[in-house]
Amino acid sequence: MTETMRRSLVLRRRPEGEPAADDFAMVEDAIPAPGPGEVVTRTIFLSIDPYMRGRLHDRKSYAPAVKLGEVMTGQSIGEVIASAAPGFAAGDHVLGSVGWQTHSLTPAERLVRLDPHGAPLSAYLGVLGMPGTTAYSGMKDIGQPKRGETVVVSAASGPVGSVVGQLAKREGARVVGIAGGAEKCLWVQETLGFDDCVDHRTLDLPGALAAACPAGIDVYFENVGGGVQAAAFAQLNPFARVIMCGMVAEYNDSRPRPGPNLAFVVGKRVRIEGMIVSDKPHRFAEWRTLAEPWVRDGSLRYRETVAEGLEQAPEALARVLRGGNFGKMLVRVASA
Repeated sequence: MTETMRRSLVLRRRPEGEPAADDFAMVEDAIPAPGPGEVVTRTIFLSIDPYMRGRLHDRKSYAPAVKLGEVMTGQSIGEVIASAAPGFAAGDHVLGSVGWQTHSLTPAERLVRLDPHGAPLSAYLGVLGMPGTTAYSGMKDIGQPKRGETVVVSAASGPVGSVVGQLAKREGARVVGIAGGAEKCLWVQETLGFDDCVDHRTLDLPGALAAACPAGIDVYFENVGGGVQAAAFAQLNPFARVIMCGMVAEYNDSRPRPGPNLAFVVGKRVRIEGMIVSDKPHRFAEWRTLAEPWVRDGSLRYRETVAEGLEQAPEALARVLRGGNFGKMLVRVASA
């Protein structure tokens, strides 16, 4: 039977602390028809990412907040079911930022048509998508690891951190991950090939990280913030490079935490640079071209956590923010 209605999750109220299902509302309307240059897609996978928490705040940021009553933002993989745009036909699989809904009407220029003989569809939201590109751009443009250096990455089992470490290993660096729990640390070392991994839940994180990095830290890729950041900063070497990508441990805070004393930046001549991957859009296609063969031959490893059903998206976001995912967090909205 042909579907005629779409479901969408819209922002009902702005969360206080951790997002909850009641902060969103499910609404229904008719699946739209495409106008000239537009494409209608059926959503297969939704990407759930830490940056989404920032979109729920009503404050000035690098990207506009989601408005009350507006469909929650996010990338997805979908199947084209109707097209009025050259180059897109029913049955094509596409990547785009179309939000938390079962069907989307999107201008064709905002979609990327995926190679049907490429990698698994879900990979284009994780290891080959925005997280993988973030890792690639951050290391290529800022980290620039060299053979023999020590690279440390927080949230090492996540979709960004796992790629960061594997790229650093390809450059001949010694790589130390920081992750939450023995299972994640074991996977980081045994499957991803990191040289060491420190459990951030340990009673003495600064001591454990110092023991894992006897020569100090030359490159630190920051995904977490809080006490993890403080422990890593204490081990930075002169001329270290710090990629400030995210601070997921602080995203639910209602106000910023007191910052560290950064006086050491001068004496150690440390480079600390924030990054937003969308500032360098050319890196996305560049990364897909480079990394697709690695995914196909199994030399670039990744892991996914998949929730089933559109209604699970709010809880999936909450899980990401409290570290409850293992690898890339996805919501499967429909079968491929």
